[in-house]
Amino acid sequence: MHLDVQDLHAFYYRSTLGRAVQKVLRDKLRQVWPDTKGRTVAGFGFAAPLLRPFLSDARRVMALMPAQQGVIHWPAGQPNVSVLTEEVRWPVETGHIDRLVVLHGLDSSEHPTPLFDEIYRVLGPGGRVVFIVPNRSGLWARSETTPFGFGRPYSSSQLDSQLKWHDFVPGDHASLLYQPPSTRKIWRKTSGFWEQTGQKIPGVMAGGVLMVEATKKYPPRPRGAGERARPSFGILTPSPEVKPV
Repeated sequence: MHLDVQDLHAFYYRSTLGRAVQKVLRDKLRQVWPDTKGRTVAGFGFAAPLLRPFLSDARRVMALMPAQQGVIHWPAGQPNVSVLTEEVRWPVETGHIDRLVVLHGLDSSEHPTPLFDEIYRVLGPGGRVVFIVPNRSGLWARSETTPFGFGRPYSSSQLDSQLKWHDFVPGDHASLLYQPPSTRKIWRKTSGFWEQTGQKIPGVMAGGVLMVEATKKYPPRPRGAGERARPSFGILTPSPEVKPV
């Protein structure tokens, strides 16, 4: 289930909680990719809040937004780099993207296998992709007050299995958003404490989202038509969960 782009924009840019989420995810992504000079950086889903730091050094930045979600002008006050696209057919040349971040894209997709295939297609040699998804064990996937409470949450092992099945090699993992998904002042004031504490004792606290970097496996393993239609989690695949607004 894709949320409406206006709702996503309102969360990340107009709410205190959303701005806190934006900072945590953006800072971590910048640590993962500290230098993108001369590279093409793209985001799929609603990754625009995380892309701004790359505008200053990347050769090109693109915010790809699926048609089911809708598109907005981004970045504000600057020439538009956002693109409305079909979910599994992007207007991007094969092998053109060096760095790709997927936020509110995979967990919202009803067609994950074609989406993985499209990501594989557009990544160039040495390209890297970061997937950010709700953590099945975290509080954020259970809350309807944020975008992470919609769609399909993943465990770390589930996401790794999906990446390997679709010819990606999982790399660095991170668990983020240890602060509660609440707008109450007490939690907003102590959000920094919870993030630091969660990073130090991740075995005790479950972060709200998982961030996994991956690279392409080459050559891809041969797959027949029947295999490509395999459900994401086998026979017992749950349908994407739709929660009321």
